[in-house]
Amino acid sequence: MDGILTDSSAEAAARGWLRDFEAALASGDSTRIAVLFAPECHWRDILAFTWNIRTASGVSAIAARIAPALPRMAPHGFAIAAGRTPPRRVQRAGTEAVEAIFTFETTVGPCDGVVRLVSDAGVPRAWTLMTALAEIRGHEDPANGQRWQDVDWKRNFGGENWLDRRERARAYADRDPAVLVVGAAQAGLSVAARLTMLGVDTLVVDREARIGDSWRQRYHALTLHNETRVNHLPYMPFPRSWPVFIPKDMLANWFEIYAEAMELNVWAQTALTAGTWDAAAQCWDVTLTRGDGAERRMRPRHIVMANGVSSIPIMPDLPGLREFRGTVRHSGAYGSGLDWKGKRALVLGTGTSGHDVAQDLVVSGAAEVTLIQRRPTLVVSLKEAQAPYALYDEEIPFEDKDLLAASFPYPVYRRSHQRMTTMNRHADQALLAGLEKRGFRLSSGEDGTGWQFLYLNRGGGYYFDAGCSQMIIDGRIGLIQFDDIARFGAEGAIMKDGSVTRADLIVLATGYEGQAAAARRILGDAVGDRIGRVWGFDEEGELHGMWRPTGQPGLWFHAGGLAQCRIFSKVLALQIKARELGIAG
Repeated sequence: MDGILTDSSAEAAARGWLRDFEAALASGDSTRIAVLFAPECHWRDILAFTWNIRTASGVSAIAARIAPALPRMAPHGFAIAAGRTPPRRVQRAGTEAVEAIFTFETTVGPCDGVVRLVSDAGVPRAWTLMTALAEIRGHEDPANGQRWQDVDWKRNFGGENWLDRRERARAYADRDPAVLVVGAAQAGLSVAARLTMLGVDTLVVDREARIGDSWRQRYHALTLHNETRVNHLPYMPFPRSWPVFIPKDMLANWFEIYAEAMELNVWAQTALTAGTWDAAAQCWDVTLTRGDGAERRMRPRHIVMANGVSSIPIMPDLPGLREFRGTVRHSGAYGSGLDWKGKRALVLGTGTSGHDVAQDLVVSGAAEVTLIQRRPTLVVSLKEAQAPYALYDEEIPFEDKDLLAASFPYPVYRRSHQRMTTMNRHADQALLAGLEKRGFRLSSGEDGTGWQFLYLNRGGGYYFDAGCSQMIIDGRIGLIQFDDIARFGAEGAIMKDGSVTRADLIVLATGYEGQAAAARRILGDAVGDRIGRVWGFDEEGELHGMWRPTGQPGLWFHAGGLAQCRIFSKVLALQIKARELGIAG
């Protein structure tokens, strides 16, 4: 994805295409629209035309989808975006293209776009197009340059000050929020910040005692595996002095600072324990249970499930495991390897958590540590794992990086990751060969699409090597295959050959149930049936149920890494604001 220097021909090609595209849209003629696209072409729309996140591929599909939206949205004013990265020649997913950021207007508000042009018989035509609503006209985000001008904020001697107002807002003694956000980590805080900036009354609840505890309470050695430069939250980037990889407690503490600085209404030690949808009133009737057992009923119009792709620990009922006389813990509640110095441990699962726990145990002085591999696992060195974020190394404004990151349609995104995965395997060939020699079963992901597709489809199945792989190669960490285990017993794992791999501790690095399961548990089977699958790619290459309408009115899902939460919290907040204004169905 290396960028190539800008030249005047790139800008001329982009300006010419935008002029012709605006004219074609104004005509409403599908044929005129279609001729502007290359034989291979894709259009990703993020709320600009469709009030949804949709991808269409192929000339006829694009023309068929865009034409019906024209009378309602009246797109016009297409121009190269002033003050942003100018049109330039780039290579994306192995294809040379002219990439241009542009702006335009619709009946709803200003929009951003990205087009990539390729030469088709000498004529610049669109290979990829992304259009995205930037703001709702008349309801702009004050963080974009306007400070609050509310006259009530004048000095009010003898009356409420800022702290009085904040405490009253947080208490919800006299009102219910418009939006209830479940979860106060990166997903919940990011969407709450966006909604608050748009003037939508939002309450965030989290079952833990402190904001950030969902990270703070995870295993002792946890540090983020992607780089800080990619991971900022909306409005408040991390300090430039922060380390390349953020420790979990540092991140957890930042979440507390962020919630306070962004004036977010958060109730800790509060769980959403029940909820039903009132179709007549178009709102939820929910029960919140506080830490002291008190209950509060509220009627928000929207619920955002922001409790993470990894929300409910999976504790498999393995044959004989209940007979084990040692300790069984899920990796999320494993704690520290220092607690197991001189002890023997089995770690079930070879994803990131399994490897990190095994490494922590060895470094902390455990006597014997053995990984149990259940299925082939993608392994990539920590350095090579950063390849998907190469865009963030480009010398362009951060907001442009986010826009470009969201602009890749699924087929191009997939192709790009296949190329990256091939390059990663070549760079890591010595490491991977050493693992295979030890009997470790390797994967490249579905059709060689790599770790990020494993994450987006199933939330795991990969490991960024931070040193554990070499420990496996060197024999410092043992390895057995789950298929070679007959059952578990009092002393540990009983192998099919009759031998016993003894342990004092068994750690289940077996992952988590997804958000759909969490919603079903709280809101009931009828709601669970209506929302269907959440996470994983649909037939268009968009994520099921994420950041867009679900089958259940008033129920939204928001999750992902910090970069995804930063980018798509805006998309979700705009949709909720539009529904509050009555301009979107």
